[in-house]
Amino acid sequence: MYTLITVLIFIICILLVLIVLVQNSKGGGLASNFQSAGQVMGVRKTTDFLEKATWGLAGALLFLAVIGSAFIPRGEAGVDESRVRQQIETAIDPTQVPNFPTTAPATEEPDGN
Repeated sequence: MYTLITVLIFIICILLVLIVLVQNSKGGGLASNFQSAGQVMGVRKTTDFLEKATWGLAGALLFLAVIGSAFIPRGEAGVDESRVRQQIETAIDPTQVPNFPTTAPATEEPDGN
């Protein structure tokens, strides 16, 4: 479920970026390309649509971010922590002096054959 919500968030982010880039801060943008008066979707309706789409996508992004935080897989975090803790506890102390053998190893006599 968390993966699905994450993918939806990425899709909404891409759509939101595209819609914001289509808009013009001076009121032009996509609406400036439509100059005919007999159009079904006039200049004012285009800007209204872009504004409503921006607000809708921003609201959907906020909603999915809040819902996504509820589905974060938290059970796996403890497993990683215990592995790190285990490595710390079993680590060799670098300041420890090594123990060298105090007696010489036994040597074998070579055969005369």
